[in-house]
Amino acid sequence: MQPLDHRDYLALREGAQVLEADGSGDKVLRLADGSMFKLFRRKRLFTSAAWYPYARRFADNCRHLQGRSIPCPGVMAVYRIAEIERDAVHYAPLPGDTLRQLIASGNATAQLRTDLGAFLGRLHESGVYFRSVHLGNVVLTPEYRLGLIDIADLRLYRRPLSRSLRLRNFRHMLRYATDRHWLTEDTDAFIQGYMASQTRCPAEAVSQALAAL
Repeated sequence: MQPLDHRDYLALREGAQVLEADGSGDKVLRLADGSMFKLFRRKRLFTSAAWYPYARRFADNCRHLQGRSIPCPGVMAVYRIAEIERDAVHYAPLPGDTLRQLIASGNATAQLRTDLGAFLGRLHESGVYFRSVHLGNVVLTPEYRLGLIDIADLRLYRRPLSRSLRLRNFRHMLRYATDRHWLTEDTDAFIQGYMASQTRCPAEAVSQALAAL
């Protein structure tokens, strides 16, 4: 993580589009060159972010996902902006549309449910536990590959995920009504894709987990 002077940050920010902000300031910027700048602040004094900042986690997670051949943003730099007490990650966005965008525009195909199931099964088999997974964080790239964005909240295991973690991940994925409605229109397609990419979690367990939501 390298220091970034506040004046240099303001110069970098010039002409940027604010994509997300709150009462404490900017959170996500699209810079003039099209790259992204995501800022993190430590919300509590005693937190793991004190020794492992979220910006560093984001960058490390990108590196690990790339090592597993999972599409994700390309990190350019990780900064500490001491004057405003922020950490930041500068990255190239993953090209494509989120599944939520495709659903909203009417361009989400029936096949996409099967592909999403296969993608999630692949993540679980690769030991990837993305607690914040939802259809706004899954991107369909121009090459028709599914990838992940906004990945600071992600854990990586050396072994495939346990059955309990997998079922918990399904619950996380379907917390949002719009996501749940689209997916449960044809849960069989999702389950078919999931089962094709893993064998540790039986189809019955997946079906029961989805039916309970």
